[in-house]
Amino acid sequence: MIRPGFTGGMLDRVDHVRTDAEALAEAVGDWRARLLKLDGLHPELDGEGRLGWTTLADAPDDAELILLGYVDGKPHFAARRPEDRPSTARTPALAQTLDMLRPEEAAHYAAARSLVDWHARHRFCAACGTLTNPFRAGWGRHCPNCGAEHFPRVDPVVIMIAEHDGRALLGRQPPWPQGLYSALAGFLEVGESIEEAVAREIAEEAGVQVGRVHYVASQPWPFPSSLMIGCIAEADDDTITIDANELEHARWFTRDEVRAALAGDADAPFKVPARYAIAHTLMQAWLDR
Repeated sequence: MIRPGFTGGMLDRVDHVRTDAEALAEAVGDWRARLLKLDGLHPELDGEGRLGWTTLADAPDDAELILLGYVDGKPHFAARRPEDRPSTARTPALAQTLDMLRPEEAAHYAAARSLVDWHARHRFCAACGTLTNPFRAGWGRHCPNCGAEHFPRVDPVVIMIAEHDGRALLGRQPPWPQGLYSALAGFLEVGESIEEAVAREIAEEAGVQVGRVHYVASQPWPFPSSLMIGCIAEADDDTITIDANELEHARWFTRDEVRAALAGDADAPFKVPARYAIAHTLMQAWLDR
């Protein structure tokens, strides 16, 4: 079964009878000690084994990774100042940690991270502008003025590999580490199907026209709250015309080249995304086709 990181174990993620603290304490789980061993993360624990920070603003950049919205032994869904909101950036320590987690652990992190970010950005009622209050163990917000109930939303994103004549189309963006190539990706637009979004994004970013689109797998991506929909598309031709605003470079890779990159060979022509990323799963699925 194809199961990229951040999936599995979340169907029973919250019993709404339980408190926020109980649900989030479970999310932290037995892997907290592993997180504390990372270089650059040196929190202090009090006599009860709780983390010593009192606000996210006082914590290191990756504090939200450890706390998962659980600050100083208490749930941290309270309204915060904009400057105290958790960062959506993936730092090196965060990337290292995510690669250590089992799928069910990463799933708890993804849900908690997305919830923390959602609460930070959706403090006010979209209907009347009143400050809202968390309810249902933090899985919603209620407006005390007009009674509206608000729930976390997920942004669908297509991520895909185009294939042509036994080769896979991959691209890279300027901020990425040197040599890293990945699948192309983009947000779905209003009124668009998954297939249409795949074809549009590949055409926009790489100038390649595609026909049939095959669904492979999906993955929650909590940066801040997306659902990555992984696909493989059949290209009509191999002519590449990149959009320099989107990509630094794109090219076709053979199966042997992709296989070498996934195996971590020193002579591989490119580097692949981390194992927890669905792009890594897509590359392996393409090889297995």
